[in-house]
Amino acid sequence: MDDLKVLLADDEEAMRSVMRMIIRKVEGFTVAGEAADGEEALAQVEKLSPDVVFLDVEMPKINGIDCARAIQDINPRTIIIFATAFDGYMSDAFEVYAFDYLVKPFKVERVIQTLERIRDRRAPQENDEEAEAPKALTANRKPVDGRLMLRNRDGVCFVDLNDILLVQREERATVLYTKDDGRFVTGDSLGEMEERLPKDVFFRCHKSYIVNLNHIRDITPYGRWTYVVRLKDTKHDALITHDKYEELEQMFR
Repeated sequence: MDDLKVLLADDEEAMRSVMRMIIRKVEGFTVAGEAADGEEALAQVEKLSPDVVFLDVEMPKINGIDCARAIQDINPRTIIIFATAFDGYMSDAFEVYAFDYLVKPFKVERVIQTLERIRDRRAPQENDEEAEAPKALTANRKPVDGRLMLRNRDGVCFVDLNDILLVQREERATVLYTKDDGRFVTGDSLGEMEERLPKDVFFRCHKSYIVNLNHIRDITPYGRWTYVVRLKDTKHDALITHDKYEELEQMFR
């Protein structure tokens, strides 16, 4: 498996140097780029498509919280870790689903533990194809009939609702993934898609994801405030926030 690409965004060069040394100690990660301000960080995200971004909060031009929001619209699967001298932004970090929140000065071991957690959770799961969805998530959930009309640059296309597995924000667009590796890009926002999809089958589990409840395979812990939703019939998965996870539990009780 290829190393995970890391972007370091901090206006202090000395801190970036410390983070470089720490990351070199952990197998499976490579520092792909660095940024000294928020604008440069977003440009590097566009250019490098990093797997992990370490963000300071108080940076010139664009602060770390706003950077995180923009990064999520580019690729919601980017793992964001805040490394800051201020502990007062933790609630903001929760809202942008940060994987972790490190308060300077932090211990080297603390960063290594976070990186190892990321690496372990990104590792391929054994017997993925044989895993079964929890029974509670498939009980009394029947797919609906009908088709969905999607607008795109070339006009419109039609997708069977039963085939839609996942809807997500990706590269500032809304993308639908269907059975048989289908992929459809639409100009509709995720909120507009949520309104059009049957709520007894499709669930907004995260600000960047809608999942088909009939195709949930399992849900496992991910970051500090999030879980991973793995789906049947696709290699793609989604994130679910802690509050949405609790809401899902209530639905199936």
